[in-house]
Amino acid sequence: MSLFKARDWWSTMLGEKEEFDQGCLCVADVDNSGRDKIIVGSYMGYLRIFNPHPVKPGDGGQPEDLLLEVQLREAILQVEVGKFVSGTEGLHLAVLHCRKLCVYAVSETLGNVEHGNQYQIKLMYEHNLQRTACNMTYGPFGGVKGRDLICIQSMDGMLMLFEQESYAFGRFLPGFLLPGPLTYSSRTDSFITVSSCRQVESYKYQVLAFATDADERQEIDRAKLGSGKRLVVDWVLNLGEQALDICVASFNQTVSSVFVLGERNFFCLKDNGQIRFMKKLDYSPSCFVPYCSVKEGTINTLIGNHSKMLNVYQDVTLKWAAQLPHIPVSVKVANLQDLKGVIVTLSDTGHLQCSYLGTDPSLFQAPRVESRELNQEEFDAEMKELQKIIKEATKTQDIVPKSEKTRDVIVTAEVSPDLDVESQAIDSEVKAEAVPSVTVKITIQSRVTAKKPNLEVCVQAPLAVTCEQFVFDDLEPDSSETVVVSVFLKRNFSPSELEGNCVLSYSTPTELFPEGILKAAQCTFSLPLRLICFPAQPSKAANHKITIDTNKPPISFLTIFPDFVDPSEDDQANVLGFQFLSGSKATLLASKTSQRYRIQSDQLEDLWLITKELRLRLEERFKKQNCKDFACTFSGSIPLQEYFELIDRHFELRLNEEKLQELLSQRAAQFRAIERRLLTRFKDKTPAPLQHLDTLLEGTFREVIALADAAVENQANIFQAFTKLKSATHLVIMLISLWQKLSTDQVAILEATFLPLAEDTKEMGWEETVDAAISYLLRTCLSKSSKEQALSLSSQLCMPKDTSRLKKNITLFCDRLAKGGRLSLCTDSATQQAAVMPGLSGESAEEAEEP
Repeated sequence: MSLFKARDWWSTMLGEKEEFDQGCLCVADVDNSGRDKIIVGSYMGYLRIFNPHPVKPGDGGQPEDLLLEVQLREAILQVEVGKFVSGTEGLHLAVLHCRKLCVYAVSETLGNVEHGNQYQIKLMYEHNLQRTACNMTYGPFGGVKGRDLICIQSMDGMLMLFEQESYAFGRFLPGFLLPGPLTYSSRTDSFITVSSCRQVESYKYQVLAFATDADERQEIDRAKLGSGKRLVVDWVLNLGEQALDICVASFNQTVSSVFVLGERNFFCLKDNGQIRFMKKLDYSPSCFVPYCSVKEGTINTLIGNHSKMLNVYQDVTLKWAAQLPHIPVSVKVANLQDLKGVIVTLSDTGHLQCSYLGTDPSLFQAPRVESRELNQEEFDAEMKELQKIIKEATKTQDIVPKSEKTRDVIVTAEVSPDLDVESQAIDSEVKAEAVPSVTVKITIQSRVTAKKPNLEVCVQAPLAVTCEQFVFDDLEPDSSETVVVSVFLKRNFSPSELEGNCVLSYSTPTELFPEGILKAAQCTFSLPLRLICFPAQPSKAANHKITIDTNKPPISFLTIFPDFVDPSEDDQANVLGFQFLSGSKATLLASKTSQRYRIQSDQLEDLWLITKELRLRLEERFKKQNCKDFACTFSGSIPLQEYFELIDRHFELRLNEEKLQELLSQRAAQFRAIERRLLTRFKDKTPAPLQHLDTLLEGTFREVIALADAAVENQANIFQAFTKLKSATHLVIMLISLWQKLSTDQVAILEATFLPLAEDTKEMGWEETVDAAISYLLRTCLSKSSKEQALSLSSQLCMPKDTSRLKKNITLFCDRLAKGGRLSLCTDSATQQAAVMPGLSGESAEEAEEP
C-alpha cells in the first residue's frame, strides 16, 4: 500500500445513475445525539443519512450503516444543518429544492426488536419559492442569538432571506448575470459571493435589510417613489478568474478568514477583502474545505482536484498529497466512531468514501544479505558499459517523436489524383459555372485500444469540406477506420494555401487512469491546383510580372503540367494560361533562349499559388532525374509598392470595423435609453403622450440593424483582404528567400516575422504584430550599430494610426538584407557578405524572353 494513497476506512455507492454536486454533502449531528452523521442528497431527489461503523478499516457499507433513505420527488440542490426552528436550539435539516425550501426534524425511535432503532424525518415547515433557487447559506444574521436564518440565492440574482418560519425580504444583487458561490461571515455580518465579473463582493446584512425591496426593482428609475436605499457593496476584490467555492473559517485564536477556490488559484482574504495569501495551483481543482491546524496561527486546507488527488496545505505550504479512487466534488472533515479527522469525499456519480491519511506499518523485514567481495575489474567494466549506454541515449537533447511504426494510432490522408466526376460542392458562393471538388480518403489505423476517437478535417477558408467532424466507436487493437470527404472552394476568392490537416483525438486507458489519457495524432495533405483554377487562353498583357531564374534548361509544360495542357496542342509547350474560379487570370511562360520562367497576372496575390506550384513541380521533376544541383533564384525587383497597396486595403477595412463598432455601440445605447423612457411612460398610472418616442425607437432599431449588417459585411471583406494579403506575403517571402539564397532556418524566421497570425482578430492585428517583429530584427541581427541595439521596444501591441511606419520598416528590412544583413536569432550583428538587390539599387533585371 502506497504511503501517498488515501486509506479506505468506509465506502459505499449511492443508488444507480444518480448525480451529485458540491452542495449535496453535509456532515453534522443532525439528530442531536452528540455524534456526527453523513447527510447526502441527490439530484434524483433521494435523501440519505449514514452512520458508518465498520468492523475493520476498508469494509464496505453495511445495511445498518444507512439510518434513513427517503425520496423527496424533487431534485435536492443543497443540504445544511442548523438551528432553523423557532422555540428550540436543536439542530434541524434544511433541504433546498429548485422551487422549495423544506426544514425537517430528524429523530430516533428506540426499537423493541432485533432490527434496532428507527429514524424518521418530520416536516417542520416549508417555503415555496417564487424564483428558481441556486444555492443557500445560513447563520445568525444581524447578530441574533440561539437561532440561524437562511439566505437563498436565485438563478436571476435575488437574495431571499427567511427568518425561520417566515419570509423576511428579498434583494437583487446589482450588475448580476450568473449566480456564484455564496457564504456568510458572522464576524462582519456580511454575505460574500463571487460575481460573474470574476470579483469577490461583500454585502452587509444591515445594508441589505434597509435597501430597496426586490418588488420595487422595476421602479429604480423612479427612485423618488421608493422608500428604500440603494444596495451598495461593502468591498470588492478582483480575482480575474471564476470561483468554484467560497468559505469563511475561524478556528481557535486565529482571525476570521475568507477562503476562495478559483479555477487556477487559491485565495485567503481578510475580513476587509485584502489578500492574506494566495497559492497558484498547477492542477484543476474540484472542491476544498478548511479545517483546524495544530500549529497556532495557521489553517489547514484540503483541496481535491480532477486528477483524483487530495492535497493538504498549511496556509500556502503543501504538507501532504494522497491519491483518491475518484474525482471528489465535495469534501468534509468529520468525527466518526471516536475517530477524529475522518475525510469524507463524494463523487459526482455517488461514490461516498470515508478515508484517512497514512498507511499501516509493514511487518516485513528484509533478509540479511551475505557480504561478498567485489571484483573491481568487473565493476569498472560494467560502469564503462553503462556510461556508454547513457552517453548514446543523451546525444540528442530534443524530444524525438515516435516513428510511424511505433505510434499507437496512425492517421493517413490520400488525395484522389482526379477531380470528382460529380461535384460534391455544397452551398458554394463561387460564381463560376461549375465548382469542382476532390475526394480525400482518410484512414485511421490503431495498434492499441483507442477510446472516444474524434476526427476533425480542417482546410483553410475559403476552402471547405463536406463533413468536418467524425465521431467513432472505441477502436480495438489492430483495427482501422476509413472515411471519405470532398474538398471544394466555397467562397468567391482564392485561398492562400492548398493544404489540409486531419487531427484525431483519442484516449488510451492505463492502470492509473482507467478513463484514459488524452492523446492526438495528425497528418497533412496537399490539394491539387485544379481545385481552384482550370486551363484558359494565355494573356499577353498583365499588371504584375515576376521572373524566376533556374540553372537548368526550361522544361516543356507538357511534361510538368500534364493536367493543364492538351497534348495535341504544341503551342502550350512554353506558354500556359490559368483561369481562377474567382474570375482572375494568370499566365505562365518559359523562355526559349534562357533558363527563365515568367509568371504574370493582373492581381499580385494570384501569382503566389502558380509560382509555388511551378517551383514544386520543377524540384520534383529534377529529383526524379537524380539531379541534386537544381536551384531557383530571383534577380528582379521585390514588388513592394504593390504589396503595400494590399496592406493599405486591409488596414482600411480594419479602421472601418472600429468605426462601425463605435456607431453600433452608440445606437444600441440610444435604443436602450428610448426603451427605458417608453417603459416608464407605459407603467405610469397617469398616461402621458409618447412625444414620438415610438417613431424614434423604430428609426433607431432600423439603424442598429443596418449597422449590424454593415459590420458583418465588413468582417467578410476583412477576411477576404487578409487572405489576399497572406498570399502576397507568401510570394514576397519566397522572392526574398530566392534573392538572398536563405537557408531553411532563415526562411522559418522570415515566415514567423511576416506571417505570425493564422487569422486576424480585434485584439491583435497583422499590422502591429508584423511591425513589432520587424522592429525586433532591425534592432538585433540587422542592426547597424550598438545604439540601435540599445533602443527599447514598446511592450504593448496596439492598432497603429496608419501604415507608414510598417511600410518604412519593411523597406528598411529589405535594404539591410541587400547590404549584407543576415537573419539570425542571435543579436550579434557581425559583418556579412553583401548581396545586391537590383530592385532597390535601381538596376532592373532582364525580363524573360517571350516565346
